[in-house]
Amino acid sequence: MTSFIQTLDAAWQRTGSLLCVGLDPEPTKFPAALAGRSDAIFEFCRDIVDATAPYACSFKPQIAYFAAHRAEDQLEALIAHIHEKHPGLPVILDAKRGDIGSTAEQYAREAFERFKADAVTVNPYMGYDSIEPWLAHKGKGVIVLCRTSNPGGSDLQFLTTDGKPLYQVVASLAAQKWNASGELGLVVGATFPKEIETVRALVGDMPLLIPGIGAQGGDVEATVKAGRTANGTGMLINSSRAIIYASKDEDYAQAAAKAAEQTRDKINAYR
Repeated sequence: MTSFIQTLDAAWQRTGSLLCVGLDPEPTKFPAALAGRSDAIFEFCRDIVDATAPYACSFKPQIAYFAAHRAEDQLEALIAHIHEKHPGLPVILDAKRGDIGSTAEQYAREAFERFKADAVTVNPYMGYDSIEPWLAHKGKGVIVLCRTSNPGGSDLQFLTTDGKPLYQVVASLAAQKWNASGELGLVVGATFPKEIETVRALVGDMPLLIPGIGAQGGDVEATVKAGRTANGTGMLINSSRAIIYASKDEDYAQAAAKAAEQTRDKINAYR
């Protein structure tokens, strides 16, 4: 079985891209042709995936956008479609789960057995026993929130413990104590390039999922220069709304493809 890290490394090399396309479907933003369709979320996301796959190294569906519309079955179908039609492009389920013991085990089964995700985002606030059940799924990726892109992240992530901000403590724990599976990554927001650089220094070549470019305004050049590894990879730079809603008309898929290509090329200009 090919692991998440192996799949991701191969995708970086094969595609020449660090772009992760986020899938945050909101039916009110869909083109009129999809209005009222029971499968609209799947149809929209499938078209976006097929159009942007040539320019992406991965996809990141956000589970809340599916669950809020009772569309978990469409999420299952979407991930199956990605695996079938675009093999080798890993799927990261953005769920940000965080719980302990048997509850975390059930969340892990949901992500990896039901939805067949290759990796999932998790919240480390409850400590290692909330991370450990995810690691039991061999070959699956676990991407830990570290320095998030939202302004309020500083409320907790910059609290000092033993003289270090909490996000640096999380980064060090993830790299040194928690990564028994070798499949861990970290979420670090593009809105904070100095912190990306700090985290990179702490964790070596561990992959970083970096949201915050596009609609959130993160600087692409600063992000790439702060987070790249020695071979010019190491990052999944996520863009969601700026790509999937590049057009709200019938050309939405073509517009998404163009936006993805332009984003990939902009990222690559600084690698």
